Amino acid sequence: MSGMPTNRSQMTMNPNNLEARVEWVWRETVRIHRNFPETRLASSLSPIEALVSLFYGGILKFFPNDPLHSERDRLIISKGHGSICMYPILADLGFFSREELDRVCQEDGILGGIPDPIIPGYETVNGSLGHGLGVASGIAIAQKSLNLDRNVFVLCGDGEMHEGACWEAIMFASHHSLDNLTLIVDDNSIAMLGFTADIVSHGDLGKRLASFGWETTAINGHDVELVCRTLGAMKTARPGKPKALILKTLKGRGVPNLENEPMSHVLNPKPETLDQILEFGDD
Repeated sequence: MSGMPTNRSQMTMNPNNLEARVEWVWRETVRIHRNFPETRLASSLSPIEALVSLFYGGILKFFPNDPLHSERDRLIISKGHGSICMYPILADLGFFSREELDRVCQEDGILGGIPDPIIPGYETVNGSLGHGLGVASGIAIAQKSLNLDRNVFVLCGDGEMHEGACWEAIMFASHHSLDNLTLIVDDNSIAMLGFTADIVSHGDLGKRLASFGWETTAINGHDVELVCRTLGAMKTARPGKPKALILKTLKGRGVPNLENEPMSHVLNPKPETLDQILEFGDD
């Protein structure tokens, strides 16, 4: 019907296409950082498979020409600095013009080094790390109270899980049986200033969340077919408890001297290194 918003959530790709989309998003993320080094590269390379699965794998219900449509699922990006890889996805799907990708961190653009809700497709600004899960829990309980069959996803980093506010939300979500809530942990093992386990070890994060009443699953976060299949099953499950998907990933994946480097959060690769990566891929 003319004028009705388009729901793009049913555009599921086959596994080969998902892999190709992951590679494309990875390269576009590197390209954005090459042009705009104010952005965080290492943190934005580890959650690519999760975001590709959500947006291209038929998981997330969304409406590019009406991003605040009442029937949408909610995706709360708690690790905002690590979601620059979402910019090319949103542009590709029509949330905003592809020309914005050439204006990142510029006064005439809408895409910042840290995103906010001025960008279509982003739901919230969460302030300091650790608050996205609380925001998502509030949305999830509101949806339940209205008897709405909507799903709420939230993307957090493993370093962010050190924050006390996260554990308050974890207890709240369990107490209220928020099984419409799925926490995705980008478990790349590196926080801002070193390996997460050296700062405050989570031990077995899945077991720890389970002890708080969550249903948890831990998988390889760079196997996009597995990530997509697992998220699909978790979305439809209603186990009477909130759900957590822990994705084991590599921070700075694929970039020399950045991948799994303990200081990768605050390092910028040399421009010539990124040029070599991009030129090789263009051959």
